[in-house]
Amino acid sequence: MPLDAICLSAVKTELSKKIIGARIDKISQPEKDLLIVSLRGRSETWRLLISCSSSDMRVHFTEHRYQNPTSPPMFCMLLRKHLIGAGIISINQPPAERVLEFLFRAPDALGTVTEKRLIIELIGNSSNIILVDNEEIIIDCLRRIGGDISKKRAVLPGLKYHYPSPQEGKIVPMAVTPAVWRKLYDECRQDTAEKWLGTAFSAFSPLICREIAYRAYGDCDIRVTDINDNGAALQREFLLLMDFVNKELFQPWSIENADNVSRDFSYTCINQYENSLKLIKNDSFSSMLDKHYTKNSQLARMRQLSSATVKTVKTARDRIIRKTIAQRSELLESSKRETLRENGDIITANIHLMKVGQKILIAEDFFSDGLMREISLDPRLTPSRNAAKFYKAYNKAKNAEIFLTVQLDNAEREILYLESVLEAIALAESEKDIEEVRRELVQTGYIKDKSPRGTKNKPSAITPMRFMSSTAIPIFAGRNNLQNDILTMKTAFKSDFWLHAQKIHGSHVIISCRTGEPDEKTLYEAAVIAAFYSSARNDGKVPVDFTLVKNVKKPPGGRPGMVTYTGYKTIIAAPDEGLVNSLRI
Repeated sequence: MPLDAICLSAVKTELSKKIIGARIDKISQPEKDLLIVSLRGRSETWRLLISCSSSDMRVHFTEHRYQNPTSPPMFCMLLRKHLIGAGIISINQPPAERVLEFLFRAPDALGTVTEKRLIIELIGNSSNIILVDNEEIIIDCLRRIGGDISKKRAVLPGLKYHYPSPQEGKIVPMAVTPAVWRKLYDECRQDTAEKWLGTAFSAFSPLICREIAYRAYGDCDIRVTDINDNGAALQREFLLLMDFVNKELFQPWSIENADNVSRDFSYTCINQYENSLKLIKNDSFSSMLDKHYTKNSQLARMRQLSSATVKTVKTARDRIIRKTIAQRSELLESSKRETLRENGDIITANIHLMKVGQKILIAEDFFSDGLMREISLDPRLTPSRNAAKFYKAYNKAKNAEIFLTVQLDNAEREILYLESVLEAIALAESEKDIEEVRRELVQTGYIKDKSPRGTKNKPSAITPMRFMSSTAIPIFAGRNNLQNDILTMKTAFKSDFWLHAQKIHGSHVIISCRTGEPDEKTLYEAAVIAAFYSSARNDGKVPVDFTLVKNVKKPPGGRPGMVTYTGYKTIIAAPDEGLVNSLRI
């Protein structure tokens, strides 16, 4: 993992400079393997994230907001009992280990001030958070590991705490001398320099092993047998990096792709990717880790949550589309109904010449210029019943046209609605947004309601997006169709201004000006917001309609988010993420 022991040491150094002396204000456990500790200093507050998930274990400050469960887990309650109000004395790390130890001083249940340690072990599937008293006895831990699970070390309340065993056969690199390095290199049995570095030394991630090889020979995958200088360049780069680490000259570098998504990070500048990826120097390790892990894990959870919803919506949409194709074909056939009526008229005109059991009638077609028409008959029916059969088919086709036209109109509206739901999912910014979309689909009957009794039809827990224009006028934007309806039809004043991207799916935007018209700058900024939160957010220019809220109406039986409006004008706006984010509050 990129967060190796040395990178964790850089995080520890950064945290120590800020939170030594701070006190714990709040503790929450929004997820099974995640703690958020709110810290209060003399003039500043921080939110410390501690994750023991095997996929994204880390410790850093975070700006991300998590939704807490309705009732806190038992481990969270225990930490609150022992640590709320406690002051941080120090943060320590065993050499070359992915373990951080927070030392606290706090009064116990009897009021006696004692020291406690919160030990965070970031070691793969065995990652843990352990609370230890001043006598090294484990008070409790996030994961209880008994002897039946791990033969090496049990971690249970009441047992004495022991540090994890160091990696066997590996040397701590920070104290390696040139002589030790030479001995290890001469004994090398690995095929590539990267593999040898990873096998011989602890605290190195594969990224750093490749980087040392690249700095030495310009090749991340160079084989030991291809090294011509007996490892002199490799030794030089290794010792230079260790000198950099021992002097704590850490720098938070992230590696991003063309879409500005963080792919990797390190405590030193990484050159091995050359120009294929971007190198970004961050302000701090916490901001770098928050961006890399929190944003990426959030995107992963969002994809996981939204994939099932997207599949449900697309299945419903595609089913309606297939149905409309069949209905259009049937409507096309019904448009030929006049031929059925004409056949009935020709049979009636020639009924005196026909016989029972006749299969074909060839008679003059008085609907054309003297041509003859051949009409197939049912020999089991009398001539008059054959005529009645054609008249009945004509009336059926006539009624079908009326019915199918209505059905197709409804289907078109339903397809538009489902497309708007897909767009709402695509624009979702959090898991709550996805949950809101699912709640909407429950109300519209596309998803079965599996929520417990008492929670059905529960009001929305999230509010519309809020913005403040450059001239201090509030602007609101709906996150989904349900919220669009509430915002436009219930929350906004009739004298407020309403905006929406023209003829495409998007958010309802309200300028809360109450009386009078908004200034041109506010109107344009609101139009930019409407353009950005629409299906045209990646386009250059977007026409945005605006009118008074009183001119916006909900059509009878209209799906959520569907409205009609009159008396509107149009403004052209360019979606601008930077401007939108600067206005958001």
